[in-house]
Amino acid sequence: MSRRLRADLALAFVAFIWGVTFVLVKNALAEISPLLFLTLRFSAAAIALLIVFRVRGAVATEGWAAGILVGLFLFAGYALQTFGLRLTTPAKSGFITGFYIPLVPLFSAVVYRKAPQLSEWLGVLVAFVGLCLLTLKGLDLHMNEGDLLTTACAVAYGCHILLLGHYSRIIGYEWLSLMQIGTCAVIGLATFWWVETPVVHWTMQVWVALAVTSLLATALSFLLQTWAQRETTPTRTVLIFALEPVFAWLTSYLIADEVLSRRAMAGALCILAGILLAELKPFDRREHPEGVEY
Repeated sequence: MSRRLRADLALAFVAFIWGVTFVLVKNALAEISPLLFLTLRFSAAAIALLIVFRVRGAVATEGWAAGILVGLFLFAGYALQTFGLRLTTPAKSGFITGFYIPLVPLFSAVVYRKAPQLSEWLGVLVAFVGLCLLTLKGLDLHMNEGDLLTTACAVAYGCHILLLGHYSRIIGYEWLSLMQIGTCAVIGLATFWWVETPVVHWTMQVWVALAVTSLLATALSFLLQTWAQRETTPTRTVLIFALEPVFAWLTSYLIADEVLSRRAMAGALCILAGILLAELKPFDRREHPEGVEY
């Protein structure tokens, strides 16, 4: 099995883990305040990685600034998504979060100073139409607060993917994983007690959500993502991550019996179509800004 194929499979597994956690987090947020949840999640994940890397002797000291920068965008994305998830449904949150996927090629084009390709422009347009169908109510162009927060989260995630794709090639993936997760934990510890009124009821669903999100959806997933992005491009990464909103909807349907309306379903399909259009580039075959020919 080639390293590229192993990286693709690792990213697909990460998308699966992230997709199935939307319902878990949504249910847990009824019993715990958002920033406290994130603080506990990232702190537990950072401790777990530190223990593992110390045993393996894999903890380094270089790349502090890069790890902190990547961590800042990661925390911004998660904070916006978690606050937004309290005010919207798991399926909508999953699909809106997926809007970061067609944004990454545009961000790459800006960084590499090359104009986006036709397929990328069309993909973003189709995805934006889907976003409007999924979130706007009637003709009043109103998005609820949860939808707006989740849209901002998508932008932060797009920046995180791009930065991680760059730094994962020049910094050890173990250290970079630990630094970005540790940065999130430190920000959470510094803010949760004054940004919000901390509330927690230690129910089983809170314990399960913290265990799954900290160990699987954070420590393991970001370790796999950081390693995998050394072997592939940000564009290929986000193409595989297009599976995440699909897993989120399936989980929400199977566990929470959430059924999207026809309008929302059309919007979700448009987002997926835009994602695939921007990544597969059926109308372009010239070199992509990241240096990979399609």
